[in-house]
Amino acid sequence: MRYALLAPGKRLRPALVLMAGEACRKTLDSQLRDQLTPGAVAVEMIHAYSLIHDDLPAMDDDDLRRGRPTVHIKFDEATAILAGDALQAEAFRHLATRVSDPVKAAAAMGVLAEAASANALVGGQADDLAAEKGSPDRTLEHLESIHRRKTGALFAAALDLGAVLSGADESSRQTLAQYAADLGLAFQVVDDLLDHTADEADLGKRVGKDADRGKLTYPGLIGLDGARKKAHELVESAKCRASVFGTAGWRLTWLADYVLERTH
Repeated sequence: MRYALLAPGKRLRPALVLMAGEACRKTLDSQLRDQLTPGAVAVEMIHAYSLIHDDLPAMDDDDLRRGRPTVHIKFDEATAILAGDALQAEAFRHLATRVSDPVKAAAAMGVLAEAASANALVGGQADDLAAEKGSPDRTLEHLESIHRRKTGALFAAALDLGAVLSGADESSRQTLAQYAADLGLAFQVVDDLLDHTADEADLGKRVGKDADRGKLTYPGLIGLDGARKKAHELVESAKCRASVFGTAGWRLTWLADYVLERTH
């Protein structure tokens, strides 16, 4: 299948770890897949923790995620907080115990810690909440700053984990970082568009919430047509970055198209 690495359940960030490793090493055999899998598992643990906490009433206050009740709705708020806390710690324990090369393990933990830090994921969420509460900075530059951290940081971390665990050189890591910057922002622009245009059953979460809550979004700032143009430009830039890897980067190229075409 064209997007086979996204199955099951289309977990994008773990797939990025594998795609990056394949691009850097020009192959994805069973040995390399085994080396990359701890990074894929760890980044999805961080992603899952962030979603559980983002859905809480004190933050984005969502009751539906992937078509199912969010954790605090299914169980309770205390369970949701603790589940997120446990997943965050477990991500680093997993890298520490499952990556056999101690140098690569340390580097991988550093990559993931930076992505989950106040400089990136947490800081982006804080600024996103501030914008919702009426922050005076409602510019496109500020919105991009939020999402390069809130959404883009984990995209970048997933790709860099693939590079680190596959033993890639610095040039490959830099190219993947540039690809991640484009892809992560494109993903968020499309996410904002879907909140305005998608069907709730397809999206698996409530639609129209961002506008109702006064959140800072791309359609809200530059209109639907402007947001679509922005997404196209970012995807084309990402595909240009992926072309550096030649045929080994074919999944990265197709993934950029998938991000643009997705309906959920």
